[in-house]
Amino acid sequence: MATEPHQVVLDTAALKALAHPLRVQLLGALRRHGPSTATLLGQRLGVTSGAASYHLRQLAGAGLVAEDTARGNARDRWWRAEHRMSVLDEEDMDDVSPDDVDTYLHSIAASYSMLLQQTVNERATMPEPWRKAMDLSDYLLRLTPDEARTLDARVHALVREYRYDVPGGRHPEGAERVAVVVQVLPQLERGPEDDTP
Repeated sequence: MATEPHQVVLDTAALKALAHPLRVQLLGALRRHGPSTATLLGQRLGVTSGAASYHLRQLAGAGLVAEDTARGNARDRWWRAEHRMSVLDEEDMDDVSPDDVDTYLHSIAASYSMLLQQTVNERATMPEPWRKAMDLSDYLLRLTPDEARTLDARVHALVREYRYDVPGGRHPEGAERVAVVVQVLPQLERGPEDDTP
């Protein structure tokens, strides 16, 4: 799978490291806000600095984060995300089990759910232009697997036409961080015979 310079295609070690919701949140916080310490991340996410530190080391072992030695010292370790985006490509993962993928996807789903709840909770205090820009839409389509993959690819191509959020990057006046979460969710019909154990 071709990737962009800021992306990482998850290998088995990275997939297993991200099979924990707190690690997904830690990596997301580093990607959104830039380098940080375990203490600051713990405060942001409501966990102890010890828990944040442990999970950051697990992410580092998988190559997803690294110690930012230019900022830290022996007592105050800073961490940074190594990539801006993760890509899951099961076809390139020979040694991964379906259970590992499912556990990872459950962590991602939990992270998306928290993001959605946080945004809805903050909606009332958003300026009107941002409230009007917010969208929660769903479409129930009838597609083949090939059509679903094509739709997904087209949506991703459209999103790539816009600016990625980069901490410290230059953005137009009035630009804010916007999360675009793409979900193509098969809703397979099951017959009565499919319900038997």
